[in-house]
Amino acid sequence: MRDRFICIQLLVCLLPLLAGSCAGDAMPEWSTIQPVSDFARQTLDVYTNIFWWVLGIFVVVELVLVFTLWRFRRREGDSDVPEQVHGHTLLEIGWTIAPAMILFFIAIPTVETIFRQQAPPIAADDALEVVIVGHQWWWEIVYPDLEVETANEIHLPSGRKVHLSLTSADVIHSFWVPRLGGKRDLNPGDENTISLIIDSTGVYEGQCAEFCGTSHANMRLKVFVDEPESFRAWAASQRVPAVPDSAGFQTFLVSGCAACHAIDGTPAQGRVGPELTHFGSRTTLAAGILPNTPAALAGWLRDPDSIKPGALMPDLNLNEERISTLVGFLEGLK
Repeated sequence: MRDRFICIQLLVCLLPLLAGSCAGDAMPEWSTIQPVSDFARQTLDVYTNIFWWVLGIFVVVELVLVFTLWRFRRREGDSDVPEQVHGHTLLEIGWTIAPAMILFFIAIPTVETIFRQQAPPIAADDALEVVIVGHQWWWEIVYPDLEVETANEIHLPSGRKVHLSLTSADVIHSFWVPRLGGKRDLNPGDENTISLIIDSTGVYEGQCAEFCGTSHANMRLKVFVDEPESFRAWAASQRVPAVPDSAGFQTFLVSGCAACHAIDGTPAQGRVGPELTHFGSRTTLAAGILPNTPAALAGWLRDPDSIKPGALMPDLNLNEERISTLVGFLEGLK
């Protein structure tokens, strides 16, 4: 009776774990087992290979364990010491060779994938070059061939080779978009790369995956994967400077915003903070932690440090009139 009660307790303890395992699709945008690029699929193939080997080992070991417990259980009247196998040369050779062979079959595809993913990108005529620079705590996005610069939101075409060049302006960051692949470090003074082809359009969430200071958790990004025609249209729209409202732009200048931020086609050419030329067309602000709405932007302008602790953007002590003017001006940059 006591053994049955213990078994019931164990089952009750396992129920939350089993229920949690059924929630794998609760946040698909953060799933590493639903890849949409060749790069992420290669990584998943490595983990899948390891999973099946581990599962096979687990099943074999448990079957042998259960059989041994049943076959060699103590029976009534047993008094002899069971036969000992210590020093059995054949057994020791067997359980040395078997794990070595398993590790061999795991290591070969793993090492092959590592070398393939770490190899310098092969030049391709139609490859899209994108430079990603990590800052505390936002992402600078540059398309050198398209002469386009933006921040925190990356637009990429589907079905086309993309070369991501990754570096950092300050500390070590890590680029990670789970469904595209990554967790590739961005190191100051160095360059890392990711080459991939994305096969599904959609919006994919990303996050800095290397602790980089106070607001590390607030360093997010979005990747918009568009059909090639839609991507070309987006790129063309980004090359046309937004027409700023003159009164709002004057407020932008006198408030000191131009010291850190750039707006194409204007004297504002600051390089410390995110580029703002088409700020109004972005879906988020503050590196993906707030929706790009007038209310959220006003809150950010009032007190950026309360939203993103440690942010380099200072509290400019703006009055409500200036905040309202700046919100209208920035949201109009489309």
